[in-house]
Amino acid sequence: MNNYSVKITKRQSDIIKELLKEYNPVFDVIQYSIWRAKAPIFQATYYTSGKLLIQGKDISDIAGKINKLLGLEETEQPAIRTDYEKYIGTDESGKGDFFGPLVIAGVQVSNENKRLFIDLGIKDSKQLDDKKIKQLAASIKANAVHSVVVITPQKYNELYSKFNNLNKLLAWGHARAIENILEKSPCKYALADKFGDESLIKNALMNKGREIILNQMVRAEADIAVAAASILARAEFVRRMDEMASKYELNFSKGASDKVIQQAKIFVDKYSKNRLNEVAKMHFKTVQNIN
Repeated sequence: MNNYSVKITKRQSDIIKELLKEYNPVFDVIQYSIWRAKAPIFQATYYTSGKLLIQGKDISDIAGKINKLLGLEETEQPAIRTDYEKYIGTDESGKGDFFGPLVIAGVQVSNENKRLFIDLGIKDSKQLDDKKIKQLAASIKANAVHSVVVITPQKYNELYSKFNNLNKLLAWGHARAIENILEKSPCKYALADKFGDESLIKNALMNKGREIILNQMVRAEADIAVAAASILARAEFVRRMDEMASKYELNFSKGASDKVIQQAKIFVDKYSKNRLNEVAKMHFKTVQNIN
């Protein structure tokens, strides 16, 4: 196991944080997190949404201890229903990246393409490199009804000032992806990774979307449709980042690290701070570190 996530309470996170201390991690805070723990064999992040994500080469032992602490079976997986004749999965990319767009994708999986996607090895994009993601994205587009909603940095900043809430902005994007697919191929079910109050996406859906059954749950990327959507979103995000680098003749790293801050300063020196909104999400705390 190299990827583990679970929805927990603040009190549970405090207990888990103590449990992780036996691995002598370094604790810090990143964008949208309450805390992050970095150790040689894993990285654990507890997000403000209540989601705990642990990644590493082999984290089975850590996951087992946490599951035992939470009263879960070690092999417990989210109860995702996948026996519908066809349904939509949605996911996003770029949410935690200072530079670049926010991309939300939707993919409709049916009895006809589900086996193909499984055989292709489609899984959560976080477990794949960018080269493989690009290859799989082409296959997904050729074999499934899909939608890719790109919110450029300038549009993102405009919408964020309107919603003043990232989860509402995300919900708007997920709803648009679902609606776009329903226009091409009606179905009765959609599945999204849970990132906030379940009413957010439902309230953002238009008439067609409100007729479907919408389910949201933690670790939805375990489902083939959501995994396919995560690949499309990531492929488009990477493509847009490459386009941006070519247009401005600068490197733009992913995430919100110190390296990103230095690149932002170079952009400001070259183009002025007034144009930073063309390439970056301006509500990030990263902006405060750019002179």
